[in-house]
Amino acid sequence: MNFALLMLILLVVTGVIWLLDRFWLGKRRSPEQKEPWWIEYPKSFFPVILIVFLLRSFVVEPFKIPSGSMIPTLLVGDFILVNKFSYGIRLPVINKKIVDLDEPKRGEVMVFRYPENPSLDYIKRVVGIPGDRIDYRNKRLTINGRLLPVEMGDDFQYVESGLSYVNAMRFWETLGDRRHAVIINPDAPPVLLASVRQFPLRDYCEYNETGFTCTVPPGQYFMMGDNRDSSSDSRYWGFVPEGNIVGKAFLVWWNFGDFSRIGLRIR
Repeated sequence: MNFALLMLILLVVTGVIWLLDRFWLGKRRSPEQKEPWWIEYPKSFFPVILIVFLLRSFVVEPFKIPSGSMIPTLLVGDFILVNKFSYGIRLPVINKKIVDLDEPKRGEVMVFRYPENPSLDYIKRVVGIPGDRIDYRNKRLTINGRLLPVEMGDDFQYVESGLSYVNAMRFWETLGDRRHAVIINPDAPPVLLASVRQFPLRDYCEYNETGFTCTVPPGQYFMMGDNRDSSSDSRYWGFVPEGNIVGKAFLVWWNFGDFSRIGLRIR
């Protein structure tokens, strides 16, 4: 079950019991009579659930990174915080925006509901905003005819799921006003054509062996992982609708395997 929906149900149940006891049941109970457990516990939990629900819905929400698609920016096991109001205030559960504050910008790391299964949360980097023309050829990004600046980094090794060892190269890419690291496996193709699905608005994209070209439709965003050759992203399952946005990732607050990552800003 969706966690936000579960929190809402608990909030409503405990809140109704709290109101009933305050304005009706409590007045019918004598001062010497003890509260029954089914009133005592919901009344105790109601303020806690209310505070957590409001914080998670409108201020900040924690997430755990389950895969290596955002290496080296985010590692498997990172616990991160996501700003829920950066891109506007949304109603919980239905995720409908009610107040406009800002729009996602190129280069920002964003959490969103996976278009093919909205019950799953994904995290990637915003590469294209509505109206952008994205070209990815021979492992280089071009946006609206401008080849993104890239600086050579160093060798980068990591262990992928299944304990397979990967040798890659780290580069520093400037996307929007953000300079961030990406890793590229020189032996991998820019796009696995057999993995490209027939996603909605697929006719906005063209693919071949050297890469792809996509024009981002209105109200949509194009997302890619920083681990370019080991990321399931918009190249394969398409654009992210504005209504799927959850928030902007901004901080690593915990990692059980590497305490040095605690407090790192996400760029």
